[in-house]
Amino acid sequence: MTAIIEGPGNERMAAEMARITRVDIKRLDYPLLGEFKFFKSGARPSMLVRLTDENGVEGFGQSVPVETWTYETIESVETTLRLYLAPAILGADPTDLSDIHARMERAIRPSFSVGQPLCKAGIDLACYDLWGKQTGKSVSDLLGGARKKQIKLSWTVQSPTLAGAEKQLQAGRSLGYDSFNIKVGYPQTPAYDLELVRTVTAFAPNGFHWCDANTTYDLDTALKIAPRLADLGLKGLESPLPPNRIRAYQTLKRQGALPILMDEGIVSPVEVAEFIALDMFDGIAMKVARCGGLWNAAGIARLLEENSLLLFASGLTDPELSMAATAHFFAFAGLDLPAAVNGPQYLADRGTVDPAFRPRGDVMQVPTGPGLGIELPKAARASMTTVAEAREALPA
Repeated sequence: MTAIIEGPGNERMAAEMARITRVDIKRLDYPLLGEFKFFKSGARPSMLVRLTDENGVEGFGQSVPVETWTYETIESVETTLRLYLAPAILGADPTDLSDIHARMERAIRPSFSVGQPLCKAGIDLACYDLWGKQTGKSVSDLLGGARKKQIKLSWTVQSPTLAGAEKQLQAGRSLGYDSFNIKVGYPQTPAYDLELVRTVTAFAPNGFHWCDANTTYDLDTALKIAPRLADLGLKGLESPLPPNRIRAYQTLKRQGALPILMDEGIVSPVEVAEFIALDMFDGIAMKVARCGGLWNAAGIARLLEENSLLLFASGLTDPELSMAATAHFFAFAGLDLPAAVNGPQYLADRGTVDPAFRPRGDVMQVPTGPGLGIELPKAARASMTTVAEAREALPA
């Protein structure tokens, strides 16, 4: 059956509609290397999602919840997929992402923005992977074409001591990194944050560096520290304030000391368009997982380009499938800056069991195979749990 669908670039196209007939899930935990303050155990949890179409073609996606970064947990992702999202997308055309997201939004309604975006991202990624395998195209081609073949990475520095930060800087340099993103804010003091930034910029004076406060500054602190961060050579201040402090963001942006970036609160093109109209930021540190997947992320990238705003790259310590989606997205968006994608830094095997995708030094190649272009081993795909399945033939 042939359907006319609307692609992410708003172009109209014809596609063979092989619909989703089964949804399977499985928890996959990835061993962590070292310590990262956002993880409370020695592993990075994720939920693998597999979609199977009428012809037996499979697409894989991945949800990457982190309760200390977002309100979603691995347990909430599992129950939401099992009880709500999987049944909602049975019979859907995986190439019609607007319908897929509408179905998910009806099943789990939004509040201010997309409801449970990290969970929904697993479905979104699996749809793109399935679509790519149905058509023989890579995800970046489905998005509109890759402008980049590889992504340069930035190394994360987060330590409560300067001695610890210096060790992290040396570890990054030993792997070939020359640009660093720096975690500032609570429980660190502003005075320590300045010393930490000074340490980084002195260590790599020619690199591209910015800092991320993860919404833990108040406005007075942000206004005081921003000019000093700029004097130290930082290229941006990410998420200094909680995203609902609209007037505070406007004030900080008006100060103009250095580019103000948002991350938390950036979930769909709807609020991005509103925040642009309210003149709240100079750019966004984008995370595909936080945006509910590639569909919303592509819409946000277009808004940034249309409004001549900055695109920085970030992630949620993404393992392989989510990391591959990140690579495809930033290749499509034409990212020019080092990406704070730290799965290769904190996860064993540099975040993937697929040696063809494993980053070398500070460079991550964009997969070129169909869909996400990642090969999962049989062990990862084994023993998945079916959570929704069409018991009868789908109507023509």
